Amino acid sequence: MKTHITMQMHANNYLNERRDLGFILRSSGQSINEFAHYVDIFKCKRPLTVEIMADWAKQDKWKSNNPLTWARRLKKLRPFARYLRQFEPETEVPDKSVFGSVNQRLTPHIYTENEIIDLLAATRHLKPKNGLRSATYETLFGLLASTGMRVSESLHLLNNDVDLKHGMLTIRQTKFTKSRYVPLHPTTTEALRKYYSVRNSYIETTDDASFFIGSCGQHLGQPLSLRQVEYTFSGLRHQMNWINRGGHNAPRIHDLRHTFVVRRMIFWHAQDMNIDQHMLSLATYVGHSTVTTTYWYLTCVPELMALAGNKFELFSQTLENDYD
Repeated sequence: MKTHITMQMHANNYLNERRDLGFILRSSGQSINEFAHYVDIFKCKRPLTVEIMADWAKQDKWKSNNPLTWARRLKKLRPFARYLRQFEPETEVPDKSVFGSVNQRLTPHIYTENEIIDLLAATRHLKPKNGLRSATYETLFGLLASTGMRVSESLHLLNNDVDLKHGMLTIRQTKFTKSRYVPLHPTTTEALRKYYSVRNSYIETTDDASFFIGSCGQHLGQPLSLRQVEYTFSGLRHQMNWINRGGHNAPRIHDLRHTFVVRRMIFWHAQDMNIDQHMLSLATYVGHSTVTTTYWYLTCVPELMALAGNKFELFSQTLENDYD
């Protein structure tokens, strides 16, 4: 009797093969597992069609109506669909024509200084009042705003990754499987030191334990999860009633990273510094794989575009004067 191979079996085999080759596949792996579960639960017909994959892509947990979101979800299935072809040759592979290209990057929400101050102030009123939860989120959001780290990077920090003596973070094997050091401003180091002291009054930890931990019930002492952070941020965002200035549905935690990069460029412009000479350092600091990713901010934020345009105008006038 022929054994029925479920889509989840195919997904497990595919992900195991890829991970054995060194690929981490955190986000795409989760999406592939979710898709396999979807196919098996609803007994979707096989071989798989683009229509089935597109229907799944439209059912994201945020119930988005944005085709760009659907396109990004669908893109994660393409390598898996190619893999399935060796077992089911008629499996269709979706292309860009379904929902359009995913190369479009939406304008981020750049937080004002007052918005960040208000966000940190709001964390101090999280329940239970004056508890570890307030200290955790004030420190976490402050760290993201002052370093431009990815949220995932901060949540993966271990105690021995945080050097409070020298003011240095070690980011290990993050996106693009790269590691890097992140020097901290003295005020940021002091904020981390304060949180470290408060946290240790609630629970004993080891060097290889998570730096940011949960604070309530069964989560006490456990690594803080992205889901917990997004839930808390969503509640605070609702309280803030911010006016969204970005291309996404609402201001996001990730926009703190965008804000850090943009504010640094604006500061350099204000100091009349040579942006090109400092861009590689900035790209390295925030963990961009290429410096061109960092240059993208020059075109996505109107304030930076205006500054760049003014500099180009001055440059053009200088050339004209030289030829007069």
